[in-house]
Amino acid sequence: MLAAIDAANSADPTLVQAEGRLVPAELLYGERMSAALAEFMPDASEALTIAARGQHIERWTTPRANYPAGRLGYLTWRKDLKNFHARRLADIMAAHGFDGRAIHRVGALVRKERLKQDPEAQALEDVICIVFLGYYAAAFAVKHDDEKLTDILVKAWRKMSPRGHKGVTSLELPPRVGALLQAGLLKMEYSAKSP
Repeated sequence: MLAAIDAANSADPTLVQAEGRLVPAELLYGERMSAALAEFMPDASEALTIAARGQHIERWTTPRANYPAGRLGYLTWRKDLKNFHARRLADIMAAHGFDGRAIHRVGALVRKERLKQDPEAQALEDVICIVFLGYYAAAFAVKHDDEKLTDILVKAWRKMSPRGHKGVTSLELPPRVGALLQAGLLKMEYSAKSP
């Protein structure tokens, strides 16, 4: 099943350098998600394993540029992506003989339904944030000023569970990212204590 997801993501036209090889960006992302999940939750269910590997399946086919600028356009794009990823995984799973219940479960995880209530949906969100911070935050940071980046980092932190927070502490964050995350968390803590 994971090989079928990888085959779909191998068509990503964006190639990136990683560990001395050129690799399609979404294929690499799926590999990183699987590796992070294996470390974060070694006993992950099959549904969560599939959801993690396919969380960005064929993402390049739905570019952000096709949506209006601004928050509403961004949120619409994100919602459409979740539904698209769930549909693509459903197609592949059906072709590999998975039943409707398994397909529905993977779709719910990819759409992050019941985040904070569903431990597996929360684990997927934690792994997404760990992979973002561990591999993508440095390149992302150069596109944003300190205030915007701090806001994004704190929002990511808020989505995570205490277990996810612990996973982040083991990462070697880029200096600017680590400093802004710390500053944002201190500000959040101070605001929470203020009357």
